[in-house]
Amino acid sequence: MKIGFDAKRIFHNNTGLGNYGRDAIRILYRYTPIEKFVLYNTAPSNVDRLDIQKKIYIKYPKGWFWKKFSSLWRLGPVSKQIIKDKVDIFHGLTGELPSGLKKTNIATVVTIHDLIFLTHPHYYSFFDRLIYTKKFRYAAANTDRIIAISEQTKRDAVQYLDADPEKITVVYQGCNDVYKKEYDQHYKDEVRKKYNLPQEFVLNVGTLQERKNAFTLVKAINGTDYHLVLVGSEKKYAQKIHSYIRENKLQSQIIFLKNVGDTELAAIYQLATVFCYPSICEGFGIPIIEALFSKTAVITSEGGCFAEAGGPHSVYVASLDADALRNEIRRLFENPALRKQIEEDGYSFVQKFSDDRVAQNIYEVYKSVLV
Repeated sequence: MKIGFDAKRIFHNNTGLGNYGRDAIRILYRYTPIEKFVLYNTAPSNVDRLDIQKKIYIKYPKGWFWKKFSSLWRLGPVSKQIIKDKVDIFHGLTGELPSGLKKTNIATVVTIHDLIFLTHPHYYSFFDRLIYTKKFRYAAANTDRIIAISEQTKRDAVQYLDADPEKITVVYQGCNDVYKKEYDQHYKDEVRKKYNLPQEFVLNVGTLQERKNAFTLVKAINGTDYHLVLVGSEKKYAQKIHSYIRENKLQSQIIFLKNVGDTELAAIYQLATVFCYPSICEGFGIPIIEALFSKTAVITSEGGCFAEAGGPHSVYVASLDADALRNEIRRLFENPALRKQIEEDGYSFVQKFSDDRVAQNIYEVYKSVLV
């Protein structure tokens, strides 16, 4: 089996969609008999984000014009190279599919992560919504099989893209291997010292933007003596958080971290007392399973996809209810035995997102389109 992949974000995005692509290649490489991985990349990357050599073939735009306008190349002209390379399947890893493959003997699969630009359009500009809607509708209508990363995303694809539910398969995501390892106390102490972390703290991981809703978490910390560690880059929304912290004199309780490496972040998850993720909307919520693999108790939002990632033992609150969130944080801090039970139950649940299971599920989708 020879699989082609849209690899732009694998090489040029170091967060969500990039992580999905890199993890997909890594686990398929390790757990399936796929013979060749052909990665269609818009331009060389300064960072080797895969660390895999065998069976990996990276293809770039040909000719000066398509090298200069590589974003246009991804929309359709790349199909000529895909056809020439005689791949068996082309997998659009991020909701997009180039034109020109429909009438060939190349099977296609597209992964749809979320449709937040349609379900919560106020988070996107008019033109972004227009572009994303056009791309995703085309992909949903023309692909042989859709992988949805959650049941919520499947429902949204049927409702907003008129996608055929019969050709949608839900395949949950996994997460990077670093979050599945137990780090020794010496290393964790080094990380604690480097980032000046307190002995007990609430952790949140994710870009500081409106839909991730860290502001509600900051408000929940107000009125307590708990510490909060926010890990992630900052959007304009973060200004509101900083203003609130200054007005309420919370500077000594809240730590902002950026550009934390995966291994250090994995240690921080394991050092955390509680992980809080009060996001308003997600396609799945990878930080939730990173926390569960780290054996850290999770508090997250009611509704949406969150219970699919968090399982039956995590704690759920209304995403904008700071008082309820504060109460649950206090309950877990004050009840170590309860917290320990939630950690153990969560760790058992999250094994369903193990690498071998996710890889096999994706591979089964590939086999289904070649029948």
